[in-house]
This record gives sequence, structure tokens and C-alpha cells, in this order.
Amino acid sequence: MTKEDLRIVFMGTPEFAVETLKALVENQYHVVAVVTQPDKPVGRHQTEMQPSAVKQYAMAHGLPVLQPEKMKDPAFVDALRSYDANLQVVVAFRMLPEVVWAMPEYGTFNVHAALLPQYRGAAPINWAVINGETETGVTTFFLDHDIDTGRIIMQLPFAIPDDADVEYVYDGLMHLGADICLQTLERIVAADGKPESIPQPESATLKPAPKIFKETCRIDWQQPAKRVYDFVRGLSPYPGAWTTLVDAQGRETVLKIFRTTKTDRKADGVGRIVADRKHLYVAAADCLLQIDELQLAGKKRMDAAAFLNGTKDIENYFVR
Repeated sequence: MTKEDLRIVFMGTPEFAVETLKALVENQYHVVAVVTQPDKPVGRHQTEMQPSAVKQYAMAHGLPVLQPEKMKDPAFVDALRSYDANLQVVVAFRMLPEVVWAMPEYGTFNVHAALLPQYRGAAPINWAVINGETETGVTTFFLDHDIDTGRIIMQLPFAIPDDADVEYVYDGLMHLGADICLQTLERIVAADGKPESIPQPESATLKPAPKIFKETCRIDWQQPAKRVYDFVRGLSPYPGAWTTLVDAQGRETVLKIFRTTKTDRKADGVGRIVADRKHLYVAAADCLLQIDELQLAGKKRMDAAAFLNGTKDIENYFVR
């Protein structure tokens, strides 16, 4: 097989997937069609339709785009089959039914932002940082009946610095995902469509990566400061870890926290606030955690000094 023999359908939706699609196009792979989510309503009145990042790139480069509401829709399945692809590449997309992933003769492979079998699920980048991992990576694997369980083709590691937030890791894995996709395609071409792959190893200590909701992002101060520190950076800048700030009159406000610094100062009273002229601290279960960047509901993101300048009697406040 030669590179020119491959007819590829690409499936993806967010910015994370665009980098891989861009790599395919710029490396002269034959992308015959792109599948992405339907346009979504945006704006105050939900009247403007916003195309996905993948669709915007595809349209700008003249690639045919399919946007099925349901992946089993016979009209979509027929349209997909008409492109006669022999391989499908999936990055940050939804679960596919067998009628779709089994369609091409060489199958369908996924680029997943974790070192499988760890962090199967919708939010692997966030959970790796939240859990204080020092390393993650990307995996390519063939899709099968269960989510993120197929045979592994390749893996590439990525180091997570202790001060990195999820934006840093997202950006790094986005580019590494494009690299591993190209390397995987090279293996597929060299192996005439049947590259070596291995079953995912069995593990008794699998760490899941479920979808993140608003309540998932609430800070639990009844744990060590290091856990809160990792939790904050694992959700920064989006969707953002949050807590409830209670003022001296008992009024409650949602407070998002985007950046913190660890300290070795012992805490006294979980949720208690300690402050000086420029520094703000919250007591976790063992130590004080320095709060560096935050955002009150309805306000702009600011540093701790700006927050303290506009807040009186801060040491009569607490969080929960």
C-alpha cells in the first residue's frame, strides 16, 4: 500500500481535533470527508448557529462535511458509505455504533488523550491533572464495542509539570495527538492496513475520566492542600473550580479559583480565610493554600491583591 491509497474519513468536533485534521491535510493525506457535530445555537437568544471548530477548518479547505444528529441514521450511514473510505480517524468525538466504526476495511482508530487503559472517558486531561499525575500521554487504538477499550496501536508520553494547569496539558496533547496520528498512519501504510496492535493490559487500579459537570468542580476543603491545589489546576482555566464565599453577614457568593500556590503553613479551621495586604490564604485540612487568581460571580478574573483591595473585613469571611 502507498500513502495515496488511503481514503480517510475524519471525525471530530472541538479545537483539540483540528490540529490532527490539519496535520492530515498538510501532509497530503486524502481526507475524503469530515464528520462533526451539528451546528449549535449560541448567543443571548440562541438564534445564531455556531459551527464546530472542525467544521470551520474543513469548510475553509474544501472538505465535504457530514453532521448527523444520530449516528445510526440510515441516510447518514448511506452517505458515509458513499465516500468509500478504507480508514476512519476519530479525535474527540462521540461514541460510534458498530455500523459506523466497522465500515472501513482497515477499521477505525481513535486518538485518545491519555495512556490507556488509564483515564478512559470524556475528560482524561482534566482528571490526570486533578489526580496529580506527573505523566500522561496519547494513545491510538482501534475502536470496538466498548468505550476506549480497543487494541492499542501506539502510545507517546507527555510530562506534566507540578505547576501546569489543564490548558498547558491540553495544548501539549493536542500537538502530540497530531504527531501520533501521523506515526500511526505510517505504520498502517507500511503494514498494508494491518499494523501490529496489542490488547489493553488488565489493571485492578483503573482511574476513570468521566464527564465533568458544575457540581464536579466544587472544591472540597476537607482534604489536604495538595489535593485542592491539583484540583484547581485540573479545572483551570475552564470550567473552573469553585467554592462558596460567605461574608461577615452570612451572605453567600460563588467564587471561582484559577491559580493557587502551596505553602507549608499549618491550617487552623478548615475553610478559614487568612490574609495580609497582598496575600490571601484558605485553610485546607492540613495547610494554608495561597489563592493567587480568583473571580467573584458577576465580576472579572483578578489577582488576590485586587480582590483584597476591594474587600473589607476579609478575615471575617470563610469558604465552604
